[in-house]
Amino acid sequence: MTQLNPKFSIIIVTYNSGQYLMDCITALTGQKNKNFELIIVDNQSDEGLVHSVNISSLTHRIINLEKNIGFAAANNIGAKQAVGTWLITLNPDAIPEDNWLVEIEAAIKRYPETRIFGSKQIKFDNPDKLDGAGDHYHCTGIAWRGGEGDLAETISQDAMVMSPCAAAAIYHRDTYLALGGMAEEFFCYYEDVDLGLRFRLSGYNSVQLSDAKVRHIGSATTGKSSQFVKYHVSRNRVWTFIRCVPGLLFVVCLPLLIISIFARLCFSIFAGDSLIKLKAFWDAIVGIRRIWNDRRDIQKARKATTSQFGSDMTWSIGKLIFRATDSRPIPSALILKDGSASGQVGNTDGS
Repeated sequence: MTQLNPKFSIIIVTYNSGQYLMDCITALTGQKNKNFELIIVDNQSDEGLVHSVNISSLTHRIINLEKNIGFAAANNIGAKQAVGTWLITLNPDAIPEDNWLVEIEAAIKRYPETRIFGSKQIKFDNPDKLDGAGDHYHCTGIAWRGGEGDLAETISQDAMVMSPCAAAAIYHRDTYLALGGMAEEFFCYYEDVDLGLRFRLSGYNSVQLSDAKVRHIGSATTGKSSQFVKYHVSRNRVWTFIRCVPGLLFVVCLPLLIISIFARLCFSIFAGDSLIKLKAFWDAIVGIRRIWNDRRDIQKARKATTSQFGSDMTWSIGKLIFRATDSRPIPSALILKDGSASGQVGNTDGS
């Protein structure tokens, strides 16, 4: 089956993903919207499962890498080979519902000026609960998936968030490539937050969709509390802040970032992972010259004002502590004016 001009290019980066990958591909074969190509980027898995998966019914290609180059770089390779107008990054442990692409395509028509969307993530083993409804970004430089563990039904309308989670995110391909794609030096973790912030700096709001759903396990390959995850999250959090926080906000929020780092280091002593956190923060400092050069390029190209960016950040310490949802009403300027968005989005005047 060949799709000559697919609208969507779905990129799955896999590394020893096992049964998760097979389940994900099975869900893709059952999509009601067939207007997509599938690109699997294998980060040198040692299980050989990619070649045993039957995907003959889908337009697809498999890119085998000679070494594990990380989630960010692998997605960029897939993006450069994609032919669809829209890129979708999909984790192997994110299982889409059969109307997932139908809802995404409807949203693209509903919000014609939007270039970045996020899927609603629900718990794989408990679909009544949220796994996340978009990424929020705190003034301390900490990002989190909003609403994790809340009832899924509480998110019933599309909303604006700071960034989508790349477990199931949708990006306009040309814009993605123009922004340089994901930051490859991150390897993995926070690369999607960094990319979402750069979309925002370029003047594009992220829209979190309420009806495009995937069942997500999360960190199925790396483990949620592994040393690997703790290192990359801690280091990349610093780099994201330096690269993306603009103008006066950088000066205002830098002391908050430093305080949060020391607080986490103190807590890590009791948690028994202080050495990996120290290494991560030290490596963040060692790499700061290159990251600062990135910052100059990013900030030189930005179109959003400092106040626009700051208004989309989260400032509440309570929302940070409880990992609460901090979505915003979608501006009326983003909604198609023919009335097709009626009943699909939140109140745009904020009342």
